[in-house]
Amino acid sequence: MSRPLVECVPNFSEGRDAATLAAITAAIAAVPGVSLLDTDPGVATHRTVVTFVAPPEAALEAAFAAIAVAAARIDMRAHSGAHPRMGATDVCPFVPVRDITLAECAALARRLAARVGAELGIPVYLYAEAATDPSRRELSVLRAGEYESLPDKLATLPPDHGPTAYSDAVARTGATVIGARPFLVAWNLNLNTRNVKKAQKIAALLREKGIYRKDAEGNIVRDADGVGVRDPGLFPRVQGIGWFIAEYDRAQISLNVFDTAAAPLHAIMEAARGLAHAEGVVVTGSELVGLVPRDALLAAGRAYLAGGGANPGAPEAEVIEAAIRGLGLRDVKPFDPGQAIVERRVAADGPLVRATVRGFTDTLASSAPAPGGGSVAALCGALATGLAAMVGQLSTGRKGLAHRDADWAALAVAAQDHREAFLAAVDADTAAFDAVMAAFALPKATDADRARRRPAIVAATRGAIAVPLDVLERAAACLPLLATAATGNPNARSDAGVAALTLRAAAEGAWLNVATNLSGLPADERPALRQRADAARDAVVTATEALLATLRAEVAADAG
Repeated sequence: MSRPLVECVPNFSEGRDAATLAAITAAIAAVPGVSLLDTDPGVATHRTVVTFVAPPEAALEAAFAAIAVAAARIDMRAHSGAHPRMGATDVCPFVPVRDITLAECAALARRLAARVGAELGIPVYLYAEAATDPSRRELSVLRAGEYESLPDKLATLPPDHGPTAYSDAVARTGATVIGARPFLVAWNLNLNTRNVKKAQKIAALLREKGIYRKDAEGNIVRDADGVGVRDPGLFPRVQGIGWFIAEYDRAQISLNVFDTAAAPLHAIMEAARGLAHAEGVVVTGSELVGLVPRDALLAAGRAYLAGGGANPGAPEAEVIEAAIRGLGLRDVKPFDPGQAIVERRVAADGPLVRATVRGFTDTLASSAPAPGGGSVAALCGALATGLAAMVGQLSTGRKGLAHRDADWAALAVAAQDHREAFLAAVDADTAAFDAVMAAFALPKATDADRARRRPAIVAATRGAIAVPLDVLERAAACLPLLATAATGNPNARSDAGVAALTLRAAAEGAWLNVATNLSGLPADERPALRQRADAARDAVVTATEALLATLRAEVAADAG
């Protein structure tokens, strides 16, 4: 079973002093269980974004340690930079990554805030999902006026924790905002101009809250209460400002994208390009600050491939490269997807998937009990869906089939997604087997030993069943893809047939692994799992046999 995992992304008001940044990151990395993923300093912004992941308790400890070091080493009285800020640790959000809810991250944030206020004497405001009042959800509201407004703010907007009176100590540390939020993409779009006003205007037109409406004389239109009226921007869940970055000698549109499904990166980029053109400037590229979710780049890459007339269901590496080119992510500095994509940092390909074909089969053919049939079954699923994706791409734009290009695109994209899941199961199955062996190796000399050992064996066995059962049910879910592939490019008919054969092998092999391990579970758990396994296997066997019969007949007819 996987452990809950939290991402923490503290932003520190220091981008120039390497020693201070090293001390902060060392404090984070020193906490057991923490993986420090990224440190992104900015000289002009005088700000550094640090990203790490950890189990919840370790994340809380590492965040507290980092805030303590920042408070000791950063003097806000001497700070200035392009980015808005309110304290030495300006903002510290927790983000759910795996097996933890946003509400649980909010509870973690409240615990950290209470501790920072009590033990470090720093005023702390809670925001986003951890906010104590709906009016405090937005970071921009809490940070309005920035550090310079803190003496008045403490009186008019008291913090949730820590001192409420301004003092020399508070003047040094400033205030901190702590909360919980969904994954945020921090993204800067580069312009070929030094004109900040143009960047600000484009940012306002893109962001959710939009831009103030003006009358014919250029005055802001106000409602009956005297409040300025805004025309909403183009994209929901997007914040944006414009600024000048001296180190790049250009203006930037700086965006925070809170929902890349509602506001896809490629859609924002193309809208920004259009708005920039209207202003007589050009978006030359962009840079990501911190990490980005895999799905956000896949969506962008697939959109750019489709826009260029290609099938968007290419292998992931090609799709990601299309996104990098389309978004201009190598415009001002190198971009390494292996370092920038959060899923690749948290759960990279396992050793079996990274192995060569010979290396994998050499290990398979050795005396080691793993990898075994479960990993091979998962690999068969990956081979089947890889073939299906290939057929989809070979059918795209083909004479007589082009009217179904949308079908071939959907086939290839879905097949690639399933292929990635099957590949992950190759290593997951071996890891699950190793966990079973480790449980059986636990001491059993005493009654206490045996009382601990038996539940551990059962828990590990559940994991050893969960992986092949997912492979089996995923194979059944892939049947419509093979049915579509069988109607594609006639020259790839044999490939569709081999896909059917390897998918059936995946299902049959996974079923054997599920059935073999069921005896290790309590009797009352077995029937439901066996029923699920039988149903999925029967569906795959029936559908692939019918598909193969059709393909055999077509091939035989063509052969005369």
